[in-house]
Amino acid sequence: MQAKKRYFILLSAGSCLALLFYFGGLHFRASRSHSRRDEHSGRNGLHHPSPDHFWPRFPDALRPFVPWDPVENEDSNAHVSPRQKRDANSSIYKGKKCRMESCFDFTLCKKNGFKVYVYPQQKGEKIAESYQNILAAIEGSRFYTSDPSQACLFVLSLDTLDRDQLSPQYVHNLRSKVQSLHLWNNGRNHLIFNLYSGTWPDYTEDVGFDIGQAMLAKASISTENFRPNFDVSIPLFSKDHPRTGGERGFLKFNTIPPLRKYMLVFKGKRYLTGIGSDTRNALYHVHNGEDVVLLTTCKHGKDWQKHKDSRCDRDNTEYEKYDYREMLHNATFCLVPRGRRLGSFRFLEALQAACVPVMLSNGWELPFSEVINWNRAAVIGDERLLLQIPSTIRSIHQDKILALRQQTQFLWEAYFSSVEKIVLTTLEIIQDRIFKHISRNSLIWNKHPGGLFVLPQYSSYLGDFPYYYANLGLKPPSKFTAVIHAVTPLVSQSQPVLKLLVAAAKSQYCAQIIVLWNCDKPLPAKHRWPATTVPVIVIEGESKVMSSRFLPYDNIITDAVLSLDEDTVLSTTEVDFAFTVWQSFPERIVGYPARSHFWDNSKERWGYTSKWTNDYSMVLTGAAIYHKYYHYLYTHYLPASLKNMVDQLANCEDILMNFLVSAVTKLPPIKVTQKKQYKETMMGQTSRASRWADPDHFAQRQSCMNTFASWFGYMPLIHSQMRLDPVLFKDQVSILRKKYRDIERL
Repeated sequence: MQAKKRYFILLSAGSCLALLFYFGGLHFRASRSHSRRDEHSGRNGLHHPSPDHFWPRFPDALRPFVPWDPVENEDSNAHVSPRQKRDANSSIYKGKKCRMESCFDFTLCKKNGFKVYVYPQQKGEKIAESYQNILAAIEGSRFYTSDPSQACLFVLSLDTLDRDQLSPQYVHNLRSKVQSLHLWNNGRNHLIFNLYSGTWPDYTEDVGFDIGQAMLAKASISTENFRPNFDVSIPLFSKDHPRTGGERGFLKFNTIPPLRKYMLVFKGKRYLTGIGSDTRNALYHVHNGEDVVLLTTCKHGKDWQKHKDSRCDRDNTEYEKYDYREMLHNATFCLVPRGRRLGSFRFLEALQAACVPVMLSNGWELPFSEVINWNRAAVIGDERLLLQIPSTIRSIHQDKILALRQQTQFLWEAYFSSVEKIVLTTLEIIQDRIFKHISRNSLIWNKHPGGLFVLPQYSSYLGDFPYYYANLGLKPPSKFTAVIHAVTPLVSQSQPVLKLLVAAAKSQYCAQIIVLWNCDKPLPAKHRWPATTVPVIVIEGESKVMSSRFLPYDNIITDAVLSLDEDTVLSTTEVDFAFTVWQSFPERIVGYPARSHFWDNSKERWGYTSKWTNDYSMVLTGAAIYHKYYHYLYTHYLPASLKNMVDQLANCEDILMNFLVSAVTKLPPIKVTQKKQYKETMMGQTSRASRWADPDHFAQRQSCMNTFASWFGYMPLIHSQMRLDPVLFKDQVSILRKKYRDIERL
């Protein structure tokens, strides 16, 4: 009996071992076969990430929710085969690997600098208004050349903005037209502008012709197709976007706390099917009807009723209750989800309204991302994490919200408020790539006044510009150079110019005096000039025109310039006080004679007045201090047409300088002390300096105001009611207690 039990136990154990080896062997073989399949799929480029790979982390509320990886998003495009995607991408760019080093000829730019040539318009070719604005912006810029042999960059006159085949603006046979251009050279050194590409239903980024080695300035471009440091991502803008100037941002006051009626808003179309529909279809989950108002409508297109779902009628009713502009101007954050394409008009609308954009467009290369730090002006979200948006933006501190809103205003006014600024920003980015040794850094691009007004050709050191002293921990300059504009011959030792020279030379802050001799008579002998403790340099103007007083002369060794007309009446005390005031405002014009502008409703034009009122908008450069960088900007930034007008009239140069400085700083000049007379009345009325007595003088200045405003696209001058006086100025106290005693006696 015992033997039977032992045999039974042994048999059972053997059977268990046999079963164990059998099933274990199957599992081992299966695991090996799985590993082989994984290896095989890896060789074929297929990869299935684990679920943990999709889950992002949030180290900071303002950083992107998760870096966009096109590989991770393949599940959302499962209906598109890998071969189809490869074919689509290859049709978009055959020069996918193009970079500046491989597809751009730098030698064309080193010969003549950065010059841009626009092909002449061909007969019978239609050009949309938006593209005409782009070409006009280039042709009106300092980069433009009409000589192709001088050009570094070429821009087509063929309209490439709208490449949607269903659009009435679509240009047919563009492939053959481009290839027939004799300067095309497979697109090398060419720049192509594009706002819309692809068409329903896929909306690919195919522009419909082979761009070869050309660069793209493209809206709604994806990070997958964007060629870093070669293409330029531009914003999507409407046909009504202003060509020049543009409205200022809507942030009028830095209110604390910076919260508005709504925390988060959106109002727009909802796509029921197709690309771009997923995010907008899910917005109702976040909408609460109180401080988060996200409204969509499916009432668009011809056949919307055929495809409407159960929510359409309810959404349409809610949609009609709210005014879009009212929501935009009363919201702290504005949702910017993708549409059919990655870009959206709401992006620029939110920037202008000081409504912090919350981006929901995975894979969109944001506009000018090469130079703009968007984390300082926007919240970059992830379409897959829509439900986390409200809690994320609520966690942002009020101080950070105010900083974000202020940055939206700076970026809007610096780079996006007009077609001209968008085009010029694109060209400046390309120029920085070509001349890397003098390219702008991130601080210049992301801080006032921005990259368009800070020309790196002037200096590569930030301390040479008047805008960055605080950032660099520098003190403003302690000395100035007096530049006296002389236009009358020196016939007497009692002439006002000699008195003025002596008064300026006695200033403790004066480093040197430069006399710009724009008189028709020969230079006076050296002994005719008074002896001073500072160097006196006399420069004879070559062209003897008004604009020559603002040339960037190498003889000016200080950053501060005291600009003086020869018949100006100023004492040493007044010079000293004005300079100490300027040291606190080195980016502005500081001086004595003030003028103002106004809008004349009866004539529908700008007017100029010298009447004494409670405000002013200009300080004339006949007795003013400013930074010498404005000489360089006046000479190299302003168009020749405006400077030629000034020279022909021998007038308005001071108005043009005020326009320029106010356009750069977005601030008014500063007037110091009240002084009714700053011109010498002893001057002969027949001299060139007596232009103030010319009856046409005032009419010319009226005309100049309107011509300048037309070129800038808006009126940059800003009214101010601030006047800075010395401490105890005209107070009824002992004169011995006052630092600038002589000012009150004048």
